[in-house]
Amino acid sequence: MDPVIVVGAGPVGLALSLSLARLDVPCVILDEAPGATDPRPARTVVLRPDTTAFLTRLGCGPALDSAGTHWTAWRAVRRRRLLERVEFGPENPSPLHMPQHALTRALRTALAGEPLVRIVADSRLDELKQDAYGVSAHTRGHNGAWWRASYLVGCDGPRSTVRKLLEVRFPGRTAVERHAVAALRTELPWPGEALLHRSPARQGGGGSGGEVTARPLPGGLWRLDWLLPPGRDLVTPDALVARIRDSLAVWGAEAASGGLGAGDGPAGSGAQGPAGSGARVPAGSGDPRVPAVPPYELLDTGVHTVHHRLARRWRRGRAFLAGDAAHLLGALGTQGLDEGLRDAENLAWKLALAWHQGASEALLDSYQAERRGAVTARLRAADRALPLLRDGERGGRWRAVLPGAARGHTAMLTDGHLGRGPLGAPPTYARSPLAPVTDPAGTIPVATPVGAPVADVPVTAPDGSLVPLRTRLGRRLLVVLVAPGTGVWERRHWKSAGVMPRLSKAVAALPMRAEVLVAEAYPGAVAHTVLVVRPDGHLVAAMGGVRPAELYACADAVRGGGAGAGSGGSGVGGADGVGGVGGEGGEGGDTGGRSRMDAERARPGDRPDPYPAPYPDARSGAHPEPPLKPHPESHPEPHPEPHLGSHPEPHLGSHPEPHLGSRLEPRSDRGPESRPPGGPTPVDGTFSQAGGEAPGGAPGNVPRDVPDGVSEAQVRSVGG
Repeated sequence: MDPVIVVGAGPVGLALSLSLARLDVPCVILDEAPGATDPRPARTVVLRPDTTAFLTRLGCGPALDSAGTHWTAWRAVRRRRLLERVEFGPENPSPLHMPQHALTRALRTALAGEPLVRIVADSRLDELKQDAYGVSAHTRGHNGAWWRASYLVGCDGPRSTVRKLLEVRFPGRTAVERHAVAALRTELPWPGEALLHRSPARQGGGGSGGEVTARPLPGGLWRLDWLLPPGRDLVTPDALVARIRDSLAVWGAEAASGGLGAGDGPAGSGAQGPAGSGARVPAGSGDPRVPAVPPYELLDTGVHTVHHRLARRWRRGRAFLAGDAAHLLGALGTQGLDEGLRDAENLAWKLALAWHQGASEALLDSYQAERRGAVTARLRAADRALPLLRDGERGGRWRAVLPGAARGHTAMLTDGHLGRGPLGAPPTYARSPLAPVTDPAGTIPVATPVGAPVADVPVTAPDGSLVPLRTRLGRRLLVVLVAPGTGVWERRHWKSAGVMPRLSKAVAALPMRAEVLVAEAYPGAVAHTVLVVRPDGHLVAAMGGVRPAELYACADAVRGGGAGAGSGGSGVGGADGVGGVGGEGGEGGDTGGRSRMDAERARPGDRPDPYPAPYPDARSGAHPEPPLKPHPESHPEPHPEPHLGSHPEPHLGSHPEPHLGSRLEPRSDRGPESRPPGGPTPVDGTFSQAGGEAPGGAPGNVPRDVPDGVSEAQVRSVGG
């Protein structure tokens, strides 16, 4: 069978390819860039514990430990008052903060040992064709050719070529937040602790108020982010340096006076000039009233703009979207890369099952239903919280809209940064199409809701080793028996005792590969509880005792054999319950029809939904999708600048020219019609390839079309 083509060699594309290779699925990564990108100290990523565990299972654990840092605590401050301090430990793991280039390097290193994965650099996708047996993709550049694949996944960033070729709309909101960013080497008063400082007494170049975060990196480095006011004003280097010096002086003065403790006394930052003059005295100016600036080494700066967008469809036939090609988010501390890695984990096991055993439409449709629904909920939570957190005087009316708003603005920001609550917690697929139609007989409650990620309890593996439950994820269905007391016996004694023989026989008869694990205990579970866990770690069911028929029904639902409550094709968005007729930024109306709630008459003054529901399922015959046809040479993007995720722009106030690659003769002119469908496509003795997500959505990998007869040098000279 043909390999899977992954378009894009950013972290999401690399992680997806590595995950598929571990499931014995050959992959080809088409990378538009000529090779590895230059390191940027200010371009960093924050990984939650679940995505860190996913990367660790892929073999990146040692590299993550050496290149990243786990915070010892999180400190939230308003003016001089310490509002919240969260300590991290084994029971409350910290996020992992690391440079993005180090993550990309770790993934590439892991892929170097995978014979099933091939990365093809300098390969720009420009045409897609689908049939009942696979996908044909054409690339231009040094490795230009026709490639053949069983499935294709676009992980090629916010200006995704795959998304354009599939003619999928990308509505949403532009520039919801802007941050000035700096990476520097210095010593701060709270080593190892991340800081959120709201309304500091003075900000360089602009009076009181604002918000700044400081997050440690390995080697004494820190990333500092200052929230910028709305607008598109340039941030000059002098203004950014003033912010750096002011913040460092404020924190140094607070440390000298005993730290940021309780109370709202006068801030020790930025003294005033002569009484009544209102003149600003710069930090570190030599004035004895102004605290000194501690030594620092500035390594990198940038401006990071956050957009919120959501693709209307994440699947079209055998082509899928993932990562920044499918969604953009990042306001209030949320992390777009986290969601992209969750896309990769969700899609990998489903494509592997389809590649090895064939797949129903329900299984493939479930990727969009689950992941798009989860990201929609995240975007809407952030959009509802933004007026509350950024417009406090009108925040009262939002308290009834957003659950948890009464806990306070700072607590909600902490949730976003630490991956908690509606803004950051791992998703629950409560209405998944892969859930059984009805609750299995004997269902009992446990502490984990159905559809939520399971707790990482110790379990005994088939080889007798005691390992964390989540280390067994990724390859197969897991069936976990809760059996108190088994830990004191050797496995050879209890594997043939009690309910184990019957459970082993029932698992062997399941319609998909499964593994039996034994746990001493599980939160909320009684003895002889049997948990069914999906390959990506989400709970399918919890039953009392061994029930072969119910186990079979659960496994059949997980592989898409039975239509669950949320099924019905890719037009169902899971948690995505509210549709719309268009979006901001010139997205216009939906040519593919409207969701069930769009039929309701809109009230005067209602704002269009920025994240409308997917196109209805074309198989229903109600609203056929727009036809798939080759994409024209020019396709304008709705947003005026590339989304940079959680990463700053390369230069303050400027946008570098996109990389256009080299325009060489294609290596092959074979079209897809020159080979029988589904057959192998050897290229120099190997299978074909595809690629190119801009790592982190960096402008350097933004796809651009070059008209016939115009050289790329000419395009560069006129700025595109």
